[in-house]
Amino acid sequence: MLKFDKDAVVQRADFFKALGHPTRLWIVEQLTGGEHCVCEFVAAVGDRFPTISRHLAVLKATGVITERRDGKRIYYALCRPCFAKMVEELSSKCP
Repeated sequence: MLKFDKDAVVQRADFFKALGHPTRLWIVEQLTGGEHCVCEFVAAVGDRFPTISRHLAVLKATGVITERRDGKRIYYALCRPCFAKMVEELSSKCP
């Protein structure tokens, strides 16, 4: 057994906490199909822009998503392809 590395475990726990909010999990699920603009999330969720921006900031701070600017628009994408696979696995039912 490895020695307990609290810093590393806290970092991973923060990742899972970020996915613990329904809106943030939904955003991650949407990003499995490719990048999306913040305006698309605002329209689909029906929350105000600052609320969606805060959710995106939490996901970005924990390393789940990355952003790309194109003029005035900001597009978000998953940082790692394995996140899409994980969300897909979590969405399927156990045998």
